[in-house]
Amino acid sequence: MTALEGGCACGEVRYRLTSEPLFTHCCHCLNCQRQTGSAFVINLLIETDRVELLAGEPQPVAVPRSGSKRQRIWRCRTCQVAVFSQYTSARIRFVRGGTLDDPSRVTPDVHIYTRSKLPWVELPEGVPAFATYYDTKKLWPAASHERLDALRARGRRS
Repeated sequence: MTALEGGCACGEVRYRLTSEPLFTHCCHCLNCQRQTGSAFVINLLIETDRVELLAGEPQPVAVPRSGSKRQRIWRCRTCQVAVFSQYTSARIRFVRGGTLDDPSRVTPDVHIYTRSKLPWVELPEGVPAFATYYDTKKLWPAASHERLDALRARGRRS
């Protein structure tokens, strides 16, 4: 794989993914729709230490979600484009696919929260889709599980 690179709209923030993502979501939830101003968001899930900053220092912003949940979104300090998010684990980033230099290089492995999918969005056949979330153990490839297990083991040693 040639490394995936991307950045914000003004070019102040640049990043490189040093490996393939663990998994790629197309999320249709209302929070993602509001945060992006679009029908969905493409998120590449990858270990935080595999997101290499090439330029700039995006600013983490705490963002409320439905219920009492919170997330952090890293935004360019100048143009405010969201380049990645963190939902639960500090060791996993959700890189915004639309910030890639060539977003066509990734396709969703799964469509999630389709219960709030806009009616005019048609989902492709052959890609799993779920009204809410899914069972990671059943859907993720073995190599991604191995990476996640290694990440958890490192966390326990720290």
